[in-house]
Amino acid sequence: MIMKNLATTAAFAVILSLTANSQDSSLHYFNKGIEEKNAKHWMVAAKYFDKSISFNDKNVQAYVENGLVNQEMRRTDFAKLNFNKAYELDPGNKTAISELMKLNYNYRQWAKAIEMADKCSSCEEEGRIRAMSYYQLEDYPKAEKGLLKILASNPADAQLNYTLAKVYLEMEASPKAYPYFKKAIELDTTKVSWMVEFADENYEAQHYKDAVIYYSKALDHGYTASNEFNTDLGFSYIYSMEYQKGEDLIKKVIEKNPGKKDLYRDVADAFYNRKMYDKSLDYCQKLLELDPNDAKALYQAGLSFQKKGQKDKGQGMCDKAIQMDPSLANLRKKVGGDSGF
Repeated sequence: MIMKNLATTAAFAVILSLTANSQDSSLHYFNKGIEEKNAKHWMVAAKYFDKSISFNDKNVQAYVENGLVNQEMRRTDFAKLNFNKAYELDPGNKTAISELMKLNYNYRQWAKAIEMADKCSSCEEEGRIRAMSYYQLEDYPKAEKGLLKILASNPADAQLNYTLAKVYLEMEASPKAYPYFKKAIELDTTKVSWMVEFADENYEAQHYKDAVIYYSKALDHGYTASNEFNTDLGFSYIYSMEYQKGEDLIKKVIEKNPGKKDLYRDVADAFYNRKMYDKSLDYCQKLLELDPNDAKALYQAGLSFQKKGQKDKGQGMCDKAIQMDPSLANLRKKVGGDSGF
């Protein structure tokens, strides 16, 4: 029995000795890793931290430091693995929580990012990441609350102003959105896509003068205009009573799309609604040149002649158009014939 106890004690001593040696080795390689990290030798540092962990797989700080150097090397998958291991071993480790919060956000794992943010109210960017994650999850009331809180102390953050504008648009509260959209564009003039987006929003809301302003800003900041862009800007000019600028732009689009009948029709309608009946007739004529059987163009022309005081001529054209397309009679019934398309 005595011999057995001595053997057990000896074995235990050996285990303690091996454990102590492993911990000493782990600490040794950890310190080497810190030296290399301070020298910004990221790859060498990572190898030392790996070695430290191989001697002590419960070394929380080695996992944390390994995560940090892997981030420096843009090896985010390895960084995340290390931070997750540190968090498993020490759920209260603020560095691991903070880095996991940011990594999960960058990985578009919004719910996980919020979970980490909730565990670290004092972490840098905690409020921002939580609010932006709620936006991505389409929880707009929570996103609004978080964004307003951050902007109260940091009103010059362009991205947050833009995001809050988007939140209000999603909540169908456009009047609240516009000031934040304008602020975002003022703060960051490199975001021409924001300018176009805001111009489109104003165009849809029939705020044509503001649409002109922001389409023009986009062009001034290097935006390459498409036919669709020039069409929207052209109509914005027309509806803002800058008729020549608008028509010039529309003509350029038509030159590239000479057979696009809907565009001629929309221009005819725009001028008709602005009581510019001769201009409307010009585009009706172009439509009829493209297709002599275009009943809608003939009807529109008839309306314009009536507005010009040539009632019999105009009425005859409208009657002929209805013979060609009986569905046009519905327009006459609805609005007494006094409508464009």
